[in-house]
Amino acid sequence: MGFVRALFLLAMVCVAAHAKDYPKEEGAKAEGPATASGGGGGSTHDVLKLGGKGDGKTDSTKAVNEAWTAACAGTGKQTIVVPKGDFLTGPLNFTGPCKGDIVIQLDGNLLGSTDLALFKSNWIEIMHLESLEISGKGKLDGQGAAVWSKNSCAKKYDCKILPNTLVLDFVNNGLISGISLVNPKFFHMNVFKSKNITIKDVTITAPGDSPNTDGIHMGDSSKISIIDTVIGTGDDCISIGPGTEGVNISGVTCGPGHGISVGSLGRYKDEKDVTDVTVKNCVLKKSTNGVRIKSYEDAASVLTASKFTYENIKMEDVANPIIIDMKYCPNKICTANGNSKVTIKDITFKNITGTSSTPEAVSLLCSDKLPCTGVTLNDIKVEYSGTNNKTMAVCKNAKGTATGCLKELSCF
Repeated sequence: MGFVRALFLLAMVCVAAHAKDYPKEEGAKAEGPATASGGGGGSTHDVLKLGGKGDGKTDSTKAVNEAWTAACAGTGKQTIVVPKGDFLTGPLNFTGPCKGDIVIQLDGNLLGSTDLALFKSNWIEIMHLESLEISGKGKLDGQGAAVWSKNSCAKKYDCKILPNTLVLDFVNNGLISGISLVNPKFFHMNVFKSKNITIKDVTITAPGDSPNTDGIHMGDSSKISIIDTVIGTGDDCISIGPGTEGVNISGVTCGPGHGISVGSLGRYKDEKDVTDVTVKNCVLKKSTNGVRIKSYEDAASVLTASKFTYENIKMEDVANPIIIDMKYCPNKICTANGNSKVTIKDITFKNITGTSSTPEAVSLLCSDKLPCTGVTLNDIKVEYSGTNNKTMAVCKNAKGTATGCLKELSCF
């Protein structure tokens, strides 16, 4: 999501011995203690036993928050269990620091209330943790379709931001695996000021026309890995914001969506550099962009985007498979004065294959005042899938080398 600032701002230990305590009917009140001692000084906190109802209608916010409070106060491994069922909640603010290691076992589904009056900011905020694990086969369902019509961000910058589904803010050493995120009100996931976060085997789903439903956005964070994840949404599948370094994206399938993007960069003052980004072994299907770097032409910050590698990427009918856009201006609500302050350099595109739904398979649209430098095109073989037009590269103010590419895409 290019024109919204990175916003400030949940695994795998479910004690099998407690499985028999779950009631057979969803929503029935369980017998036994709500919190049970686990091995190694840890405890398990069952949302159902704390009064949650898995009927999809009863507000279970209090039960989920009670589970968090108890878990955060405990030592050792603390497991919050969301059992099978549909648990409706309002905002969930999970703030640390906590005494132990937090695990959220999502076996059932959490549903975000559609009453926007309940939310001051986001739906699920997890803040100030040193160890977090979220796993299971359940879903975080933002139920966003009910409120997407209230999104006015395509028309103005100072729009009211709808709640993101899952926010990690100042979280270090996190693993999110197996779960699904569907139909957020705004972003599915937002990672801010966090370090050593792995997102693996996650499924993210929203309609292609849903507004600002970025899959995974990150900003001011480091050592972020996104692995073997499937994302189909209405905005960027993955967006990498300012101040981010050490990003590894591998085995990701994107589509529909706006592609895997760096930026947008330069919208605000004091933005930090983006460096050391690797995207490899990915597939993009019918997305509006493939791999993209975007910065505002009237950038307010002086910053550098550098050391990016895009390798072994397959495009399937992608509109802009390879694009650097230093004249980014969403919905024409910015000023195009050509005074770019963003430096883009040392970018490698290697073994990018497949088809483009537009003739322009490669677009390097750099600034005349700050040209892109050190751009490498190696084995770029993306062909236009339509008729009556030839595959082409459009390159402006870009300097680099091209080897092993289709003749039409050599660019330099």
